[in-house]
Amino acid sequence: MSTLAWTESLVLNNPELDTTHQEFVELLNAFGAALDGGTDALPAYHALLAHTEAHFAMEEDWMARCGFEAQNCHAGQHAMVLNVMREALRYANELNDREPLAILRTELAGWFPQHAEMMDAALVFTMEQVGFDPATGVCRQPITAAAAHGCGSGSCGG
Repeated sequence: MSTLAWTESLVLNNPELDTTHQEFVELLNAFGAALDGGTDALPAYHALLAHTEAHFAMEEDWMARCGFEAQNCHAGQHAMVLNVMREALRYANELNDREPLAILRTELAGWFPQHAEMMDAALVFTMEQVGFDPATGVCRQPITAAAAHGCGSGSCGG
């Protein structure tokens, strides 16, 4: 049984981001399979964490190039997720407590679709509106400071 199924609702029609998201789902499922199989799940978790760090850094680079404020709610959510992931790893390594890893598996599976469908979709929309090309890193027309205040979505209050 997989931890999270890849579905069409996760497709954002941005090839680089869609590929990255598929990889995230695959790594989360590999981590879940290791937990379910009773094998050492730490190698799979390390791969998931490393991928997530690179994934979020890529998105945050795109945000910066499009004119988002450094402290926006999308990047803030990334920071919270990474802090929890790193803390779970610390518990596993320093305290030999693997329970936070199992809890985090479930939490990530619930969090990721919502994040992708709302925050990442808003990022992709903003990138399209300002003519940002992820391949070149060029943004035709960066968003204004007022629009960049939140997550790039007009519905963001942050």
